[in-house]
Amino acid sequence: MSGNSDIYEALVNLDEEKVKQLVNEHLVSGVAAETIMEQLQKALIEIGNRFEEEKYYVPDLLYSGAIMKEALKILAPKMKGKSVSAKGKVVMGTVFGDIHDIGKDLVVMLLRNSGFEVLDLGVDVEPQRFVEAIKDSGAKVLGMSCLLTISFNAIANTVKAIKEAGIRDKVSIMVGGAPVTELVKEKTDCDYYGRDAVNGLRFVSDVYS
Repeated sequence: MSGNSDIYEALVNLDEEKVKQLVNEHLVSGVAAETIMEQLQKALIEIGNRFEEEKYYVPDLLYSGAIMKEALKILAPKMKGKSVSAKGKVVMGTVFGDIHDIGKDLVVMLLRNSGFEVLDLGVDVEPQRFVEAIKDSGAKVLGMSCLLTISFNAIANTVKAIKEAGIRDKVSIMVGGAPVTELVKEKTDCDYYGRDAVNGLRFVSDVYS
């Protein structure tokens, strides 16, 4: 299967039934599940590009994720014992004092559908919980979401806790959310400002490349 396949085109066009039909047909014809997975992941990248170009919108991203989940249900048993989430580990959570989760959940969805193992700590996460999750999982990336300006201190406090735990050099930290800016990233000593979910996915992909 070379170039952009019909499966790629079906997902980019958000055609759920076509994607499921083609995944089944290609498996029957002997195409490796891993090869099909590569095409689906390429399609997600293209969908992300269209989102950044404002050709697609948040509902389209969410729907592409739902389609991907259906495709993974078909592919997972055929993956020769390999975990679908094999690219790397990521810890995600909304910072302490903030209970918003929509933006975080979108990033988590894109990461999981792109082959990353995500430990989602939820919302209102205390700094020490982030530290423990990084230590326990061995994740190389921490993603923090913040939707409230009053929670900027929570970002800084989390980074401080990570430094005090002696693991700052072991993890790349990205932060995102509506009020977050490049300046906030710099002042809180994070490594990356993710202006949207697709941007966050690209950062994680770069870390693990």
